Amino acid sequence: MKLHTLKLSCVGALLALVPLVAPAADLVFSVTEGVTYQATPKEIRDKFEPLAQALGSALKRNVRVVLVPKYNEVRAGLAKQEYDLAFIHPAHVALAEVKAGRYKTLAWTAGYTEYTVSLMVKATDTAKGIADIKGRKLVTPDPDSITAWMVRAMLRASKFGPDDVKIVTTRYQDAVPFYLEHGFADVGATAANTVVKEWTDKGGKVFLKSRPVPIKYFIASTKVPADEQERIQHALLSLAQTEPGRQVLGAIGYKGFIPPDPAVDASAIDWLGL
Repeated sequence: MKLHTLKLSCVGALLALVPLVAPAADLVFSVTEGVTYQATPKEIRDKFEPLAQALGSALKRNVRVVLVPKYNEVRAGLAKQEYDLAFIHPAHVALAEVKAGRYKTLAWTAGYTEYTVSLMVKATDTAKGIADIKGRKLVTPDPDSITAWMVRAMLRASKFGPDDVKIVTTRYQDAVPFYLEHGFADVGATAANTVVKEWTDKGGKVFLKSRPVPIKYFIASTKVPADEQERIQHALLSLAQTEPGRQVLGAIGYKGFIPPDPAVDASAIDWLGL
């Protein structure tokens, strides 16, 4: 009995010397899909859960999705680096954090790197260039949408003063044509291809397009270790190369992710006035 007790004591002493390894904390993955498109929180969460699982498999740790639909809420969280990863639809929100040095762009969303604003008018309107909208009323989606930010960048680049154009706003992109049809605005701004197509199919016209910018960003906090950032980026960029990866992309509704161009990001930051 004494020998048995001694052995147990030795084992206990050895175990006490072995450090306890706590499981890695969850990576928090925030998703912000934009204010001018209509989708329920459940629809958005269901889209991004497979992507979170794929990233978790690559990292050997849990990736937890949090939905942050309001821009000011995601800004507050990003400013405190509460999110390890973030998928952000409005470029201006993501790029402000890149400029501040709190986040790094890991990937752009394929098919969303040439986002342009179209300026629309009725078929009988004679507008041909940006100068032709001086003194007129222009409707944009939500003032904090990337579309509205791009419109203001267009006006700023053309040296428009604050009173040169009367800007009115509506929440959703697809409400813009209503303002034109009923005389509430002379010019409509949208970046939604479906809205443009419906407008031109009915005889309306687009007389000007903005410069393009990438729109859907995947960014990572600079607090995430560099090796994990690399693994996340590799996982994102390789999704389209495997059948399981293509299934993940099918769930989120995108073709894939591509490497970002820092020079393009820097130019967009400057143009948008961030």
